[in-house]
Amino acid sequence: ETSLKVTGVDFLKSQNTQQHHTDGYNIKNLVVRRGQAFQVQVSLNRELRAADKMSLRFGIGENPAKIRGSLLSLKPEQEDFNGWKVSIVKKSGKECLLSVTSSPKAPVGKYNLNVKTATDIYKPENGVIYLLFNPWCEDDAVYMANDAQRKEYVLNDTGYIYVGSAYNIYNRPWNYGQFEEFILDACMYLLEKSKLSLTERRDPASVSRAMSALVNANDDSGVLLGSWSGNYVNGTAPMDWIGSVRILQQYYKTKKSIRYGQCWVFAGVLNTVMRCLGVPSRCVSTFNAAHDTEENLRVDVYLNEKGEKLNSLSLDSVWNFHVWNDVWMKRTDVPDGFDGWQAIDSTPQEQSQGRFQCGPCPVKAVREGDVYLPYDSKFVYAEVNADKVYWMVKRVNGKEKYIKVGTETQDIGKNISTKAVGQNRREDITREYKYREGSSEERKSMERAISFLRPSGMGPRTAYATTVSAHSMVMTPLVLNQPVTKSGIHLEITNTEALYPGNPLEIAITVKTSTPGSWTVDLAGSCQLQYYTGKVQANLATIKETIKLEGNSEMQIPLKIAPDAYLKTLASVEDEVLILVTAIAEVKETGDKLTKETSMRFEYPPITVQMPEIAKLHNDFTCAFVFKNKLNLTLENCKLLVEGLGIFKMTTFDQGDIMPGRIMKSEIICTPTRLGEKTMVAKLIANQIKGISAEKAITI
Repeated sequence: ETSLKVTGVDFLKSQNTQQHHTDGYNIKNLVVRRGQAFQVQVSLNRELRAADKMSLRFGIGENPAKIRGSLLSLKPEQEDFNGWKVSIVKKSGKECLLSVTSSPKAPVGKYNLNVKTATDIYKPENGVIYLLFNPWCEDDAVYMANDAQRKEYVLNDTGYIYVGSAYNIYNRPWNYGQFEEFILDACMYLLEKSKLSLTERRDPASVSRAMSALVNANDDSGVLLGSWSGNYVNGTAPMDWIGSVRILQQYYKTKKSIRYGQCWVFAGVLNTVMRCLGVPSRCVSTFNAAHDTEENLRVDVYLNEKGEKLNSLSLDSVWNFHVWNDVWMKRTDVPDGFDGWQAIDSTPQEQSQGRFQCGPCPVKAVREGDVYLPYDSKFVYAEVNADKVYWMVKRVNGKEKYIKVGTETQDIGKNISTKAVGQNRREDITREYKYREGSSEERKSMERAISFLRPSGMGPRTAYATTVSAHSMVMTPLVLNQPVTKSGIHLEITNTEALYPGNPLEIAITVKTSTPGSWTVDLAGSCQLQYYTGKVQANLATIKETIKLEGNSEMQIPLKIAPDAYLKTLASVEDEVLILVTAIAEVKETGDKLTKETSMRFEYPPITVQMPEIAKLHNDFTCAFVFKNKLNLTLENCKLLVEGLGIFKMTTFDQGDIMPGRIMKSEIICTPTRLGEKTMVAKLIANQIKGISAEKAITI
């Protein structure tokens, strides 16, 4: 009697990957999702008989062993083992078609498959199977019921990240590219590097927390090194990335951290990693995000007597925008009611349990004020709910004196944004994170949160506030409401002309009063350039005026800044800078003080992408990029960055200097390698401009 031997294994890749929504992965191995059946065809040296012994062995990690749960030995038609089972679909001659269903709670990762018979172990080539989370499976913790949402949050490999300021939000196209070559392998490398136990690998909460730590380079030589220095000579400037693919491919190849990232780059890469592993994920942008180092729900902003913001004093800061990620899952480690979106953040801001990691924090916990829940809910809560207190620093008899000149209770955590499902537009998800400002639910949530946060001292917290005597502090209780002033004074800041680099910046500060009477108002206004992190880069201009208003009236004070005042700064930093305007008003008659600040972004002429709407697989087509320099300044060292997933690999083209009025036109030849709707992304950067991008879709 010849002993049973396996002569071949067919992983039926095209049929399995279509059923598992994994046909996009550019990899020769089989990629499947947990909790769902896949089929393998086993060829034998003779017909399979009832008495024959045959088992499929799945091993994960180094030296898999049954006792550790890292080796599963599955016999067809036997009861399940650790939630896995194998059944025989059909036998015909020497062929045997098997169906394998993994547990919906199986650890995700790479499994080595071999087939054991009585006397033999057969090791198929490409016998490594990649097992991912499964949002299509009801018993998986990441199950998502809505198909359009799964298409967006798991399968869409392009998208937008929203940046700018609350005053003008704009979108940056971003290529996630979770299906590109080596990306899945890079994610598996991160999983191995995370040292998560097999039990932790079952749980999307543990996996997403570990990935939030590994996407930054801090404390584990992870993917990206953060830098906000403004000078990126020995790496790639954060503004020069247009997607995650090059970053993850380079990291996987060199195993060295990639230079440099800022928040949207960290979020873009983490989004790629989570979608790649099968966890529904979205990039979330919050405008006026508080980075509050004390968890006391207050951010202190210091101004000099001219109304200019001072960098040196602040320990905490307000970022014009901050981008993190929401991942979708059931939480088994917290009380009921906190399933759904969970915030995770890989931008290295603060350590959590000794590492730079953040989340998963239930978005519902933020909304309800349940800030005792894991992980890092106090930090996330403060990012979207802190109050802003303005202090003026005056020198009196050689001592610093801090005078409170305003409180903003509704300015932090504005316009929380993500890309809409199935559409290229911004969706506002602020209501998922917080109740309407001033509603009774918001008040309740705030009181609940404050009960879990440690109470704060009420004086200003500066880098050296401890050396300031208590007498010079102006003590005030935590202000939950914007005080209504006796004079009903109100400030507005607008730009009266388009903010084009090379033109004067024309800004207006409007002072309004709404109460009868004669009012004398001292107004101090300043204009500065700042990074999106709130760090001031240059002081451009200040104004000081005393104005008289009668009763219910308004007055507009213009602030005009010549191009020479800012162009040098603009050309010397490798980041996009914003225009910060601050106004402080003091009403002489009542002593009322009010402070208002607004950040604005420069505006740019567009770049356009010209290409056909439809092309055929493997047939070349031409794509052109056209840019007309309508600015009154020469753009120096222009670079055009281009990437289209499945149609054109990321490339940078040097364009030299573009004089005012000149037109740049660049053409490329594209060869599509994959079917479906694809997107071409282009970005133009120069010494003076960083933020011009465009994209266009094509159906292959």
